[in-house]
Amino acid sequence: MAKYEKRFKGDFNEVLDICERAIMKGSITASFEEGSDFENSGVQVAVRVYERYSAFGGNRVSLNLTLMGYNNNIFLSAITSGGSQAMFIKINTIGEENFLNTLSSVVEEYIKG
Repeated sequence: MAKYEKRFKGDFNEVLDICERAIMKGSITASFEEGSDFENSGVQVAVRVYERYSAFGGNRVSLNLTLMGYNNNIFLSAITSGGSQAMFIKINTIGEENFLNTLSSVVEEYIKG
């Protein structure tokens, strides 16, 4: 399991769009599995689950993206899972880390401006 979390300033809808495009364009095997949106008193929350095939691990990995925004304050949490091949211990998480890097690199670029 790999995790990336970040607090920064930005436009919620723009950040969500950038994240979704990066994930879907990052791999021809990427798929949107499910999502949920919530808004109350100016607080926006989006939860997304994606999957893609990891050739390195020979399996599918998932990425859960949670984005929260209030005014221009953004909190993003992304967690990957499913890349390990072992039965009892977690080994070979390269597929998870690569999937997460697809997202984190565009977020870091957004923050830099």
